[in-house]
Amino acid sequence: MTDELERVSALFRYPVKSMAGESLAAAEVGWHGLAGDRRWGFVRPDHEAHGFPWHTPRQEPRMVLFTPRLRDPDRPDASAVDVRTPEGNEFSLSDPALPDRLGAGLRLMRLHRGTFDSMPVSLIGTATVAEICSRAGVAPAPARFRPNLLVTTRVPFIEDSWVGNTVRIGPVRLRVDRPNSRCVVIDIDPASGHRTPGLLRTVTAERGACAGVYATVVTPGPVRVGDLVHPGDRPGVAGNSNRA
Repeated sequence: MTDELERVSALFRYPVKSMAGESLAAAEVGWHGLAGDRRWGFVRPDHEAHGFPWHTPRQEPRMVLFTPRLRDPDRPDASAVDVRTPEGNEFSLSDPALPDRLGAGLRLMRLHRGTFDSMPVSLIGTATVAEICSRAGVAPAPARFRPNLLVTTRVPFIEDSWVGNTVRIGPVRLRVDRPNSRCVVIDIDPASGHRTPGLLRTVTAERGACAGVYATVVTPGPVRVGDLVHPGDRPGVAGNSNRA
């Protein structure tokens, strides 16, 4: 643990699984994570009964260039989400023309918590991002790691010491459950959609494929960019997740 005080430097929600994140100045954190986070996903044809049916950057790297915007977190319908394509065109998520831009035969599905994410919140430190990217020889880009909370840190991998403990951010308390196991998605440049192999290889060789941490919500409430992050006590651990 450390006595240094870290701060929330950026907040992101992902209204559509595997698309780009939406940068926020503030967010309401509920029992299931940030309001509106990972509410929708696209299912591959003939994969509905598959253990992992989702269409992700593994299949189409340019998916990270599609930018959703959630106009109203309280509205449950897809028409509350606008999606900007890499060419700058805008579609409603409910527009049947949008799936055709991503891949043949895709179907939009409303996601329910537990469908693919058992841990509601992901965090990573800025020093961790900088250190890993430096070792891999790529420009530091937090978007590669798709966090909900980017925390300003001075010590790389300090968030590993939070596992099994709670952190307090304003009125919110998060139980940090386990390190975040990474996949090939971090090799995709979020600015170009091109694969830049090397980052996952570095994380696998030097960090056991883990970077950042997952957390569950102990006390809901609002979180804002600039809030202090206070490591706390030790309440226990939880399960697994897959948050591309």
